[in-house]
Amino acid sequence: MCKGAGFLYIPFGGKTGYTLTIMKFGARIQTSIDLLSRISMGKIPMDNVIRDFMAARRFIGSKDRTAIVERIYRITRAHARLGWWIEQQAGLVDTSRVRVIADLVFHDAPPQTDFDEIFCGGKYDAEILEQDEHNFIEFLQGKTLIDSVMPISVRCECPDWAVPKLEKTFGDDFETHLMAMIDPAPLDLRVNTVKGSVEDTIESLKKDKVFVEKTNYSPIGLRAKGKPFMSDSKAFRNGVVDIQDEGSQLIALICGAKPGMRVLDFCAGGGGKTLALAAQMQNKGNVVAMDNDTRRLEKGKPRYKKAGIHNVELRSLEEEQNRKWLRRQKGTMDLVLVDAPCSSSGTWRRNPDLRWKWYGPSLDEIMQMQFDILDKVADKVKIGGRLVYATCSLFDEENEGQIDAFLLRHSSYKIIPLKDMWTFDTPIPCDGNFLKMRPKDHGTDGFFAAILEKTA
Repeated sequence: MCKGAGFLYIPFGGKTGYTLTIMKFGARIQTSIDLLSRISMGKIPMDNVIRDFMAARRFIGSKDRTAIVERIYRITRAHARLGWWIEQQAGLVDTSRVRVIADLVFHDAPPQTDFDEIFCGGKYDAEILEQDEHNFIEFLQGKTLIDSVMPISVRCECPDWAVPKLEKTFGDDFETHLMAMIDPAPLDLRVNTVKGSVEDTIESLKKDKVFVEKTNYSPIGLRAKGKPFMSDSKAFRNGVVDIQDEGSQLIALICGAKPGMRVLDFCAGGGGKTLALAAQMQNKGNVVAMDNDTRRLEKGKPRYKKAGIHNVELRSLEEEQNRKWLRRQKGTMDLVLVDAPCSSSGTWRRNPDLRWKWYGPSLDEIMQMQFDILDKVADKVKIGGRLVYATCSLFDEENEGQIDAFLLRHSSYKIIPLKDMWTFDTPIPCDGNFLKMRPKDHGTDGFFAAILEKTA
């Protein structure tokens, strides 16, 4: 039996005020089911579906939004394991509703929980439980999300198509590396040295109740403790810090951008690494941010303004004049950064839906793009200049494989070992020629970067 309606309405400010809506638990659960269903049927990334869903339901309060979204992400991170448990119950259809029920059992519900009160069929609440759903709840009681007889790929939340690729990457440590990619990623910040020092920024954030610690490898990185609302902090509002994973910061740092250089950020997107490069250059010199999507490039403009960056020039490859401009730049760049389109397998902690849904081009098509982009920019680097190739992929064929193939095609380039570009007081993050960041080993997203020098 439902206890009251699905929402509590609390008026504020009299006739001219507004109404605060507080969801009852059953209404939260039904909203979670509705949202998860929309995500499962959608053809765009989960974070975009959530954004659009919530934008159309502004009456949902912030605490309710947070609880619903956290549940959706938790269920998505447990996609394979929840699916395995559903398969163990004969005749049960795998639906978004059943997945939410399983999540409730594993994460919310001690044995005495009254599921009939949650699924009471009220106006805003979840529909009354069917008998097979009751049976499923009883079946799961006393069990845990991970079971010893689950296949390794299920325990690790690894899709079948990716197993051989990641076994090649991680070898005998496959399971431990994949397990490290299930939990949510931390919140990392990059200090904008154009506007402030690391120490001053730490103190500023502390005053606004944002507590951080220095990152292990990036000398300008901070890792937040807990889940702070960055928009409440003066440092974030004024562009003193920017949200950026530590591994992504390292890619910009190993580029070795210096004041006065001429730099091309070829796949600039919204400008995360462009900002980092421009700050290293202390606003001196020129950074050309290029992308094949004008809207993505335009999103960087307010970020550059907030950060106090004014040595960035935007050039969209959608415009013929900029394609002509690029063809005229042979041998003119001190540095070219190619943060290439990739499978994004290194970001599964942040985007767990990417394990199970492929948005956009296939992996083969993406690899052809990487091949073409490298060839397109190879002649833009001056002799003695550098080309840095980076991905957020864990797959060898997108990383070392692309570099090996590129060097066969372009004998005028050589690899610069990572240690030769590491001029910071922090520990060098990994051995070998390349930057290879891993969630298990480094606490960052998965990244790869190679530094190449043009010698002739």
